[in-house]
Amino acid sequence: MLALAAEWIPALRERSVEIDSLRQLPQDLAEALAADGFYRTLVPPELGGLGLPPAVVAEIGEVLAKGNASAAWCTFIGATSQIMFAALEQAQLAELLENPDVITAGVFAHSGTATAARGPDGDDGYMVSGRWAWASGSHNAAWISAGVQIDDDDAADRGGDGPQPALGRAFFRPDDIELHDDWYTSGLRGSGSSTFEAHNVWLPASRIAYERSILKSSYAAEPLYRMPLFGLLALPIGAIALGMARASVDEVIDVARSKVPQGSRRTLGERPALHSAVAVADTEVRAARTLLYTCIDAAWERAQHGLSDLELRRDLRTATTHAMQTSLRVISSMNSAVGGTAVFEASPLQRHLRDAQTASAHFMVAMPVMELAGRTFFDPDADASGL
Repeated sequence: MLALAAEWIPALRERSVEIDSLRQLPQDLAEALAADGFYRTLVPPELGGLGLPPAVVAEIGEVLAKGNASAAWCTFIGATSQIMFAALEQAQLAELLENPDVITAGVFAHSGTATAARGPDGDDGYMVSGRWAWASGSHNAAWISAGVQIDDDDAADRGGDGPQPALGRAFFRPDDIELHDDWYTSGLRGSGSSTFEAHNVWLPASRIAYERSILKSSYAAEPLYRMPLFGLLALPIGAIALGMARASVDEVIDVARSKVPQGSRRTLGERPALHSAVAVADTEVRAARTLLYTCIDAAWERAQHGLSDLELRRDLRTATTHAMQTSLRVISSMNSAVGGTAVFEASPLQRHLRDAQTASAHFMVAMPVMELAGRTFFDPDADASGL
């Protein structure tokens, strides 16, 4: 899969202008990525997936991002949205997998409600309403999942959360929702991260998956479902950022070999100042990458044996956030290093900068993560549920 991802880099670079202009992935491109398996990397093989370790999934995102970050972003969103396949009833899962290369998307936030209600034919089901933002990849998807709070008298029997509202995922077909055309951004333009709404949409009970039901399923002991959830959802963001940072360093080296700045007789690549800038950038990327994958490996090793502790969860989240913030700094410095070459939209350097700036706004890798992590060093009783 890593070799296959590397083969995609030239095609993704070539179509980057098209991807940005459409503000979503071209459908043929999304379907080709799905056919190569990039949307089902985190699904257990028993459920039709590849069952890859999180470090490999992260590295796939890193590689694809060297070609185009929006494409990498959509595949990682699709992959993480399929984690809940293990909570679905068998009949519903079979419906989702009528196309083994199904394209999915999803929003984790529990921004909707699902209230138990009988359907037109008296079938058990739920009336679902809500509004979900940042729905990356939804324009390409055959199924779109969304976080909901569930109001159901039988929630405890279905894997509910006791006195707290039961949390789950509603699985929508595109016709069930209203997908807004509101994704006008500076970066990650091609991710199609639009807002969508559901207005009193009745769904059969099989299309509401209780999150905690996985703990009662035959997959509860699988290492994937013992990984820190927020850490797992966030880590591809850091990896994608690292891929853009590495591509930016490589682009500067390539440009500098031939560019002669105005008023100079030497190429940019002959200037000591650039030598230092590239060496610093390269070191920062390698250091951030080593930290991230060391923490992923540690979490995965622990997941083979049991649930992770606070220190491990904190390390995974801070390493991911550090990878994002370091990458943004490196990409910015590389844009400055080549001067006017990077100001044009067609420049990979400017695209990486815009994409990294947008990615860094994601709450999973924003600086408040560091604030929460730091608080746990001083207050052992601090609420660390967000790590």
